[in-house]
Amino acid sequence: MPPRWPTKPDRKDPEFRRLEDLINFAFHVAFFSAVNSGFWFFDKIKDAHWSWRLWVTGIWFGILVFHLIYIKAIADYSPTKKSS
Repeated sequence: MPPRWPTKPDRKDPEFRRLEDLINFAFHVAFFSAVNSGFWFFDKIKDAHWSWRLWVTGIWFGILVFHLIYIKAIADYSPTKKSS
C-alpha cells in the first residue's frame, strides 16, 4: 500500500520537504545500484577490465554520500513564512 500524506501536499510544509528529499535520495541510490552493478557485472562477464568503472563508482558514491549528508545535516527544514 502506498504511503499517504495526511494533508494536501505542500512544498512549504517542512515534513513534506524532508520526505520528498528522502524519496529523491532513495531514487538516486537505486539508480546508482542498478547502473553500477551493471558495469561490474558486464566487466566480469566479458572480462573487459574497464579501468574507468572504479573511478565512476567511487566518484558517484562520493556524490551520494554528500547528498545524504546534505539531507541529514545541512538542509534547513524549518517552517517557511507564509507571504501575506
